[in-house]
Amino acid sequence: MKTWKKWLSIGVASSMILTLAACGQGGDEQGGEGDKVTLTYARGKDTSKGTTKLIEAFEKKHPNIKVKLKEMPSDTGQSHDQYVTMFSAKSDEVDVFDMDVIWPAEFAQAGYILPLDRFIQKDGIKMDQYVEGAVDAGNYNGKQWAMPKFMDAGLLYYRKDLVKEPPKTWDELTEQAADLKGKKGTKFGYVMQGKQYEGLVCNFIEFIGAYGGQVLNKQGKVAIDSEGSIKGLKKMVEIAKSDYVPGNLTAITEVETDAIYGEGQAVFDRQWPYHYAKMNEEGSKVKGKVGVSSLPAGEKGTAATLGGWMAGINKNSKHKKEAWEFVKFMTGAEGQKISAVDGGLAPTYLPLYKDSDVKKANPLFKKDEYVKGIAAAISRPVSPEYPKISDTIQVEVSKALAGKQSPKEAIKKMDKKLKEIIQ
Repeated sequence: MKTWKKWLSIGVASSMILTLAACGQGGDEQGGEGDKVTLTYARGKDTSKGTTKLIEAFEKKHPNIKVKLKEMPSDTGQSHDQYVTMFSAKSDEVDVFDMDVIWPAEFAQAGYILPLDRFIQKDGIKMDQYVEGAVDAGNYNGKQWAMPKFMDAGLLYYRKDLVKEPPKTWDELTEQAADLKGKKGTKFGYVMQGKQYEGLVCNFIEFIGAYGGQVLNKQGKVAIDSEGSIKGLKKMVEIAKSDYVPGNLTAITEVETDAIYGEGQAVFDRQWPYHYAKMNEEGSKVKGKVGVSSLPAGEKGTAATLGGWMAGINKNSKHKKEAWEFVKFMTGAEGQKISAVDGGLAPTYLPLYKDSDVKKANPLFKKDEYVKGIAAAISRPVSPEYPKISDTIQVEVSKALAGKQSPKEAIKKMDKKLKEIIQ
């Protein structure tokens, strides 16, 4: 567990509190030159040195701003609920905080966070240099509410000692998975996350995205009832019902995927970027044998579901200008480089994948296949009603995988239920 550095002695802390009380009454306004502001930055537990080094680098560049770290629960659901409680009470306890990519629309509609467009425009931030899906995840009703910080994206992992060329399409994957199952001690050709939980939604979005389907369109309207969505779900069901996936696929999450693949039981699997390092740890039976590629393509190309975190500003912060300076630094080239090199986090700022230090930080970061994979990442539905949307998708897709309804019936039911939710 990480030992956090003590910020100030009790006496100095008391002095600082008095100072801030005297000079912090001006809302956004920063006092005269030499006045110091303390920001509170909230995020989940970080077991790396990345966050500490990032804060140190920021404070060195901005000597008038101190950053105090508030550690939130590791469970994202618990963090979410604590933020909602805090912000609904209009608390200014936190200035800057990390958001799961599925939170911005909900928090924006609730009035919890500050729109960032005026800051972005004023400082000339080039949003087209970030992963498009990550930017979209923080955009709601035409405004940017959060900046992309680091990301995950679904990737295809394969056994280099069995696979000559990773499959380019889902059809090719089904052929190779069937042919290679049983070779070199494997039991399965392919593993994915099939349990009724958020991971199932991520897999579903990747399948329909590859065939041109989408849950919501750019205007936030339900658009799931399409040939692309039906084709994508058909392919997902075809794979789930095949004899080259585990028989208990509907009970598999990322944890079980790690265990199965780490034991050398599968040829291919769909997983997040962290999986690469885990499969190369001591004790893994596939250490040194794992290749990575973008997910296979359907008729409309490859699609990877976006995961990861963003940074936003509490609407009730008394230090909005200083908070923006921290967000800008943290999500810009310098901050994301620190997070990548010292924290192992995948940048959302694409030019960093050409940086030699970043490439050295993680073998994945220098692989063209990986960069292509994350660049193709698409956000989950951007809506303040996302929790209800996710629950609906989980139920109907699970029924289709279990053979209780056809893919077409599942899509039709989702379309009806989602329209009721959105309207």
